[in-house]
Amino acid sequence: MKQFATITVIGRDKTGVIARVTNFLFEQKANIEALEEQVTRGQFSMTLQASWKSSELNSHSLRAGLENLARQLGMEIKVRLTEPDRRQKFAIMVTKEAHCFDALMAAKLKADAALVIGNHDDFAPRAKKFRLPFAHINWHDRAQAENRALQLIEEHEIDFIVLARFMKILSPNFVWRYKNKIINIHPSLLPSFPGPQAYRQAYEQGVKIVGVTAHFVSMRLDEGPIISQGAFHIRPGTSLKDIIARGQQIESAVLVKAVKLYLGKRLDVYWGVVKEV
Repeated sequence: MKQFATITVIGRDKTGVIARVTNFLFEQKANIEALEEQVTRGQFSMTLQASWKSSELNSHSLRAGLENLARQLGMEIKVRLTEPDRRQKFAIMVTKEAHCFDALMAAKLKADAALVIGNHDDFAPRAKKFRLPFAHINWHDRAQAENRALQLIEEHEIDFIVLARFMKILSPNFVWRYKNKIINIHPSLLPSFPGPQAYRQAYEQGVKIVGVTAHFVSMRLDEGPIISQGAFHIRPGTSLKDIIARGQQIESAVLVKAVKLYLGKRLDVYWGVVKEV
């Protein structure tokens, strides 16, 4: 029986980081299962999955060694021991609209909602209805808010995050830590109409087909790898209010579909494009 760990490394880019980390893991008798790294504007980030034979993993030595390596490199290194067959836990981030949240609660997902984070406290009763812990985080200071959110996500051992119409932009500092693990729903057929007023833009442009897009969040606003989409035709005389109401129904279905695809391990991101495998 193997034991697994996910390790994240984040900090200013410098030579030899990958070699230092992987050499240490080799000394710990680890096998590297997967490794993703990138550098954006001088910021280095890496997510690494490692495995051990159950008798060869010394978790105390692993954690102590990575903490020492983090100090030497001047970087943030975090490790989380995982079990490949256990149910994943996810956080839901919300603002005011509840339709996507309700759809996630009604869906039979092979994962457990474990935390709700909202930038308005009036969502608390809805989370309480489903016996979920709710954290109200004021988002006026984004850096401070994101640090608090990341702290809570780590405390609850969250595996992935769903943005259920969360109307705030996440910084690269946040996204780096959960690459291809943050799923967002956007009210347009991306790449058309990015931004918060997508339905209004579609209505004003007179498009004949309106849709929604579920995608992984990336460093660029509304440009992450697309997971799934849905659309509907606009009939003559359809009002903006009707478009929004119909769009919200599609949003819920497409977001749930995207989460199910993610949980089914049927997605692979290759050069910024999602492939079903």
